[in-house]
Amino acid sequence: MDLFGALGLIADFDRFQADHFWSFNPPGKALSGSAFILGFRYDARVVCVIGLAMMLLTAFPLLNPFKNNRAGTFWNIMLPFIFIVMVLVLAIDYYHFDYLHQRLNATVLNYAEDAGISFNMMWQSYPLIKIFLSLIVLLVLARFGFATWLATFQQEDSYYKRKGRWQYVAAFLIFGIFIFGKIGQFPLRWSDAYTLSDDFKANLALNPFQSFLSTLNFRNASYDVKKLKTDYAFMADYLGVTAPDSATLNFKRSYSIADSNGNKPNIVLVICESFSSYKSSMYNNPLNSTPFFNDLCKQGIFFDRCFTPAYGTARGVWATITGIPDVATPKTASRNPNAVDQRTIINSFTGYNNFYFLGGSATWANIRGLLTNNINNLKLYEQDDYNAKKIDVWGISDKNLFLESNKILKKQTSPFFAVIQTADNHRPYTIPDEDRDEFKLVSFTSDSLKRFGFESNEELNAFRYTDFGFQKFIEAAQKEAYFKNTIFVFVGDHGIRFNGNLDYFPKSWTEQGLTAEHVPLLFYAPARLKPNRINDVCSQLDILPSIASLIKIPYSNYSLGRNLFDTLSSVKMNMQKLAFIIDHDVKTVGLVSNQYYYLKNFKTGKEDLVSMTGNDPVPVNTSTDSIRNYLHRLTDVYYETSKYLLLNNKKKQ
Repeated sequence: MDLFGALGLIADFDRFQADHFWSFNPPGKALSGSAFILGFRYDARVVCVIGLAMMLLTAFPLLNPFKNNRAGTFWNIMLPFIFIVMVLVLAIDYYHFDYLHQRLNATVLNYAEDAGISFNMMWQSYPLIKIFLSLIVLLVLARFGFATWLATFQQEDSYYKRKGRWQYVAAFLIFGIFIFGKIGQFPLRWSDAYTLSDDFKANLALNPFQSFLSTLNFRNASYDVKKLKTDYAFMADYLGVTAPDSATLNFKRSYSIADSNGNKPNIVLVICESFSSYKSSMYNNPLNSTPFFNDLCKQGIFFDRCFTPAYGTARGVWATITGIPDVATPKTASRNPNAVDQRTIINSFTGYNNFYFLGGSATWANIRGLLTNNINNLKLYEQDDYNAKKIDVWGISDKNLFLESNKILKKQTSPFFAVIQTADNHRPYTIPDEDRDEFKLVSFTSDSLKRFGFESNEELNAFRYTDFGFQKFIEAAQKEAYFKNTIFVFVGDHGIRFNGNLDYFPKSWTEQGLTAEHVPLLFYAPARLKPNRINDVCSQLDILPSIASLIKIPYSNYSLGRNLFDTLSSVKMNMQKLAFIIDHDVKTVGLVSNQYYYLKNFKTGKEDLVSMTGNDPVPVNTSTDSIRNYLHRLTDVYYETSKYLLLNNKKKQ
């Protein structure tokens, strides 16, 4: 590869970067020169690594096509192969960003764990045949193009002697400079993209090759027992551990609540796929995507500042069931055989029949192992257990999942704890033909959709169809005897990252990526709960302790969740109104309070303290320094405790 060839490849990368900008740029966000310049440096690094590798290979006469004509055969195979691999990675990166709003990284390997489901989802969402045929055509063109290019140079008898020597030296120096990437002691790193202080700009700048290879370093993270024991007392005090013991690292808290009633209500916990708060009607989104659920929230106890500890369905299910943040990276904790044995407060609901309803297959992400291994006497229902037919890769429709679940629950004569996990609000955004007459599709302009958080009308209608499913479920349940004696709990498994600005949220929610974890949390039981909208921060981890409190059952909590209905002193409660968040994509951990969001990049060490209530910078003074220091210390020990508990929260045999 000569300098002109390298520049050509860099230009191709930059054209791809420009395509990312025009395809995914949030409404109103200006063209960022700094992001494109940094992107050029990342692209140049990848191209120069390839160029330098080629130069080193051609240093051997056997592989130098200007000294050995037979070497041309090797390069006529190798160069098209390198080219098509680069094109394939760029294509995967494009659709990865379209799907998750994140550049390609090592977490994509998680999908190989469920290759069948992942392939079916891609098959139903993207034009795989066209992509495959395009790659074949490009491979053929590359084969003839590189062969012609190399033959032209080989025909110049004096090329190597006349030009090769000085170009070799110059190219070696230039490639080395661009591979290092910056002036200073340390080379250019992927984390430098986040110095742009804007999530979209960072993603725009990143190169998928560097992003992927850099994140591979986090595949085998573990915990530090020495560090955890040093700060154990601090964490135990925060959690309210009654019998702290740093030697055994005990986190147990036992609760026994007086119950004069004795009538145990049923529980239906609905884990809602991609139920992102800012997209819904409860937060004044003008597209009014969830009017029915908005009405439900006015009739129940609605926590409007609930956060999931991490992004991703498997991580959301894990956090809800175990009460522990899934801080495993890049694979989810549910895929780790050493972590599959977990305590869960669900088992404290003695005398209850336990159900888990899933529209698809529980083989995905080893969720079956998490559920059946840890929830006592669980009756797990999957796609083949229902009368309704599959509509896509995710199984039966959410509406039919709700109705099939209702048919089973109405027959129960004992109290039950049922979990229903939805999936339709997910690519390929299928709306069943059987519902299209009653469920009316809507259509908005592209500008309106992107401004208010939706990529397409298909996504918006899938979000609306989730609300349609809620309506059909509640209407059906209201006709059954179990309804009045049931507490319904709805929570999102995770949110969706939004790279623009939302008028109805402070900028920190989008700039710091909080939209990826912000979800609605509703406790709905008209006969039991007085309606209330609560603005305090809470977590997905808090759901099971709070349900146990409402039902007034004795339970032991070994996890990190808290009871949202506790009546501790106001000082202690204010200290506990925090939500832990880990962003596996940008490598940050932090804590959200009612006023602030503290976050720390655990690779670079960079810290931020931003406002949760307004757009002004957090003032630097004695008070905010004290808050920052407290959140910094608690974030570190919370993260270490989470890593520890993933492998040390095993049930007693």
